[in-house]
Amino acid sequence: MAKPIPFSEPPYLCGLPSPYYEETHLAWQKACHSFIQENLTQHAMDWERDGSVPEDVFQKFASANMLVPCLPAPLPVQWLKRLGIHDVLGTVKVEDWDYIHTAIFTDEMSRSGLTGPPASLTTGYSYAIPPILKFGSEQLQERFLPDLLLGKKRICIAITEPEAGSDVAGIQTTATKTGDGKYYIVNGSKKWTTNGIWSSYATMAVRTSGPGPTGLSLLLVPLLDHPGVRMRRINVAGHITSGTTFIELDEVRVPVENLIGEEGQGMKYIMTNFNHERLTIAIGVTRQARVALAAAFEYCLQREAFGKMLMEQPVVRHRLAKAGALLESQWAWIEQFVYQMTKLKKMEADVELGGLTALAKAQAGIVLDECARCAVLLFGGNGFTTTGRGEIAERIYREVPGARIPGGSEDVMLDLAVRQLVKNYQSRTKMLERPKGSSKL
Repeated sequence: MAKPIPFSEPPYLCGLPSPYYEETHLAWQKACHSFIQENLTQHAMDWERDGSVPEDVFQKFASANMLVPCLPAPLPVQWLKRLGIHDVLGTVKVEDWDYIHTAIFTDEMSRSGLTGPPASLTTGYSYAIPPILKFGSEQLQERFLPDLLLGKKRICIAITEPEAGSDVAGIQTTATKTGDGKYYIVNGSKKWTTNGIWSSYATMAVRTSGPGPTGLSLLLVPLLDHPGVRMRRINVAGHITSGTTFIELDEVRVPVENLIGEEGQGMKYIMTNFNHERLTIAIGVTRQARVALAAAFEYCLQREAFGKMLMEQPVVRHRLAKAGALLESQWAWIEQFVYQMTKLKKMEADVELGGLTALAKAQAGIVLDECARCAVLLFGGNGFTTTGRGEIAERIYREVPGARIPGGSEDVMLDLAVRQLVKNYQSRTKMLERPKGSSKL
């Protein structure tokens, strides 16, 4: 087997030993890679150029149960088996699935280096279904989960608004109960909603009472063809095929039974959901950085300038080395995170890793910025051109803001990480303090 271009693959796929990957993970990587290469990766650049992913691709993934890996581990085994889903690609039983399988899937989905095509398939499934599974009532789950889990209906997560992005507590979209208490009337707007344009439903953050975080709730809101709902696609710098959507809500009637969990608990549910989102973003973004840097590395082995190959120039090797060190350090941290997720219970992970997950997501964007910028500079004019040899570097560089802003913008994530670490430290320190009035030893 040919040796991969340096930095193009994580160490475990270069034949190096790793304490994390067992036979089940290695078998899954091969099956996963084959399916995604055939049905996504080899077409991704053409679809991104065209601006859309063919509609049948989502159904191909759904029919093969290849949307199920989007969900947080462990998988909802009882629900999946009820629906006839016992394994994924005949390789991993749903009850044996762990976060390392999830990481492999996320890494493979990002192998093209482009965010749009994979996001067009996975974002809604990944982030809008988990709150229903975790907090939805039995009747809500029975009404909606079968079609959603089987991919018969699509869903999106609708949190961000024109005036409230990372500041989730500032959400203004309202949900007011009718006099008879049977419906919520929803008014407001949502912006930058991935997959919204194709979605029958949204897991939506709404304000059901006063200001601040305690006034927020989660509501399952009908979208496609529902009275009072208007949607249009938004053109953004990258993620072209992901279906970024602006949603307007005018007197939209939603049954009160569509409330997810309890009123006033929306902020708590959203924050819990963010951990899965931010970790998977970090994994995918790190693969994007890998694609950019490997493309530049290969180019420098082939391109001649000033009478010698670019790779023979010390300044070029220096630039590659700096970016490569950041990349491999980030991946090692991601692997450590994912392994810890397999050992910690959900509540433990939320407390112990919540702040660090925000930090890993922020750092992934910083690493991508360095690797993408390195690639564009080393490709030179080709890296500044939307076609030809440097096209992948140009496209990835254009997507850097899409890694550093959605899912919690970078500065907010850095601040959140430290605040969470301080909170955990002070909480533990307080537990060790001697109660007032107790006798000295």
